[in-house]
Amino acid sequence: MPSLIKNLEERGFIYQISDPDLDTFLETNNTSCYAGFDPSAGSLTIGHLIPIIGLMHMQNSGNRPIAVVGGATGMIGDPSGKDQERSLLSIETLRQNEAAVKKQLSKFLDFDSKTCGALLVNNYDWTGNYKYLDFLRDIGKHFSVNAMIAKESVKIRLESRDQGISYTEFSYQILQAYDFHHLWKTYGCRIQIGGSDQWGNITAGIDLNRRLGGEQLYGITFPLIMTADGKKIGKSEGNAIWLDENLTKPYVLYQYFIQADDRDVVRFLKLYTFLSMKDINDLEKCLEHEPEKREAQKVLAQEVTKLVHGERGLRAAESATRVLFGDEPIKNFDDDTLKAIFAETPSAWLPRNILTSGITLVELCVVSGFCKSKGEARRLITSGGLYCNNVRITEPDFMITKDQLASKSILILRSGKKRYFLIHLKD
Repeated sequence: MPSLIKNLEERGFIYQISDPDLDTFLETNNTSCYAGFDPSAGSLTIGHLIPIIGLMHMQNSGNRPIAVVGGATGMIGDPSGKDQERSLLSIETLRQNEAAVKKQLSKFLDFDSKTCGALLVNNYDWTGNYKYLDFLRDIGKHFSVNAMIAKESVKIRLESRDQGISYTEFSYQILQAYDFHHLWKTYGCRIQIGGSDQWGNITAGIDLNRRLGGEQLYGITFPLIMTADGKKIGKSEGNAIWLDENLTKPYVLYQYFIQADDRDVVRFLKLYTFLSMKDINDLEKCLEHEPEKREAQKVLAQEVTKLVHGERGLRAAESATRVLFGDEPIKNFDDDTLKAIFAETPSAWLPRNILTSGITLVELCVVSGFCKSKGEARRLITSGGLYCNNVRITEPDFMITKDQLASKSILILRSGKKRYFLIHLKD
């Protein structure tokens, strides 16, 4: 069985590693490993799944994972990977985001393990009350401005005459470096993991701990995950794929991965799932010989959706997929899921009271704009070409009432295989 580091390398996790001796260290020692998550939004995205899964691999190998919510660093804003200054969030918004991020992280890590139970901490707890002058004397004196300027995240911003970098963001790496030292001192944490844009911050923490007389610390960065067409993972038409199902429905997450490019799917299986390498290699062979089956994409979508939303979320996503690509009746859905499924579908808004005493199907087709005339609607219905919530109706005078609603406020008409039309009922 490969070592933890060899396993991470084989699965494509490792971009940089601070010391090649880490592999040997982990073969004879169990330690704590941390990753930080700044509460810059009310939800994490699938991009954050990479460090989360990294922590899960660490825990599966007997090491204690520590998830750090950046209550303090989030007040500053990390300049890494950004070409302009972040907008500072209000304290109220930050605290709301912190609570949401904590809740999400709790879904992925085992906090009850007796040997390596995960920890969830907030760096505001050890930074928030640190007096400014004391921090400068105790911590700031160990940082060379020359070295800080040489960090890639800072250098890029300094080279931009239009943007530059504020002292606020310039100081970010000192705060994150102090986090690493504090976690070593408090929990014996020896490893920090993060995206490749975190390399400068991680190495600053390793150096600070050494200057303060601490043990050797280690850092691992993961590659920035890009799709084969050059897009950052989790970006779909400019919109992030969130882990919060209220922001991104399980169906949308499922569809994002089931539509993965053949060039990406094997790489994503290694990174985003815990399938064995043998199972992944088998799926790769299936992809090579029978790409039309898209078996690898189906497994990828199932595994990621189940990881993020559980069995219930996976069932909902698969049910929604059958609705869109099959003839399963559409019933008992929630409005938001149907809006997500049919986001690009033409629609109309009608008053809810038209269903109080009912309206004939032919009239509904005309008043909603689905058909141009009653004659057109009647011909479509009698020929068997019209479906209401995926159920074929052949009687023009069939009465549509609230009992036909697919959700609380939506009814769906379809003609042929793919011409869908949403009718929203408003009060």
